[in-house]
Amino acid sequence: MGADLAYNTVHTILKRLHDKGLVLRAADGRRGAYRPAKNAAELTAEAMHEALDQGPDPIVTLQHFVTGLSPEEERALRELLGGDGP
Repeated sequence: MGADLAYNTVHTILKRLHDKGLVLRAADGRRGAYRPAKNAAELTAEAMHEALDQGPDPIVTLQHFVTGLSPEEERALRELLGGDGP
């Protein structure tokens, strides 16, 4: 991290993220070590679920989403869903 950040500032931010469940803390002496609670893929999937839940029609939203997939993404989605490719 940049030298311009004070320890107290970083500690406060990490404590707030920990309180929200976004980071995990492993006690290591006085300071402890922090790591993300979820990886980027998990956070992205959560954001996608939240977007579907907020929209008026999640099926229409999904239709718009899948029409923008690349052929490789579409193939992967079909495999994940257990369907056959074209």
